[in-house]
Amino acid sequence: MHEIPLALILAALFGLGAVCQWLAWRLRLPAILFLLLCGLALGPGLGWLDPDAMLGELLFPLVSLGVAVILFEGSLTLRWREARGAGRMILHLSSIGVLVTWGTLAAAAHYIVGLNWSVALLFGAIGSVTGPTVVMPMLRSIRPSARVANVLRWEGILVDPIGALLAVLVYAVIASGQQTDSLRVFALAIGAGVVCGGA
Repeated sequence: MHEIPLALILAALFGLGAVCQWLAWRLRLPAILFLLLCGLALGPGLGWLDPDAMLGELLFPLVSLGVAVILFEGSLTLRWREARGAGRMILHLSSIGVLVTWGTLAAAAHYIVGLNWSVALLFGAIGSVTGPTVVMPMLRSIRPSARVANVLRWEGILVDPIGALLAVLVYAVIASGQQTDSLRVFALAIGAGVVCGGA
C-alpha cells in the first residue's frame, strides 16, 4: 500500500477545517467546538493522524506560528477607544482574575480530581486562559451590550499570552526544580516581549 503524500493530507485537513468553520457558521456555534471534535476523532479517537510522526520537528514551530497568528489577528481588532472607562475592569480581569482562576482550578484539580500539586498548578495555569478563539464566538452568539463585549474581547485577548507565560513558568519550575532560574527566564521572556511589542 502506498503512503499518502504529506501535501495531500494537509490539503484534506485544511478542507476539513473549512467544513468545520462552515458548519459552525450554519449552526451558530463556536467553530472551536467542531474543530476540537474533529481533531479528537482523527487523532486519539481513530488513530488516523499522528502529528508528531507526520510533522516531526516542524510540529512545535507550526503550532507556535498558529498561536501567534490567532493572537495577532485578535489584537488587530482591539481599539483603545473601546477600553475607555473600562480600563480598570480589564486590568483586574487580566491580572487578579487570572490568579483567582489559576488558584481555583488548581485547588479543584488537587482536591476533587486528586492530582498532585505540581500537576494541579500546571493545569490551573493552562485552564486560566480564555483566549479569543473561545470568547469571540461566544460574543457573536450571546450578543451582550457593547460595553460588556468590549471588556470581554480585551480580556480574552490579553489573558491569552499572560496565561501562556504563566503555564510556561509553572512548567519550568516543575521541570527544573530551581525557582530562581525559572523566574529569571520568565522575566527575560516578558522583557523581550515588551521590547519587541513596543518596537
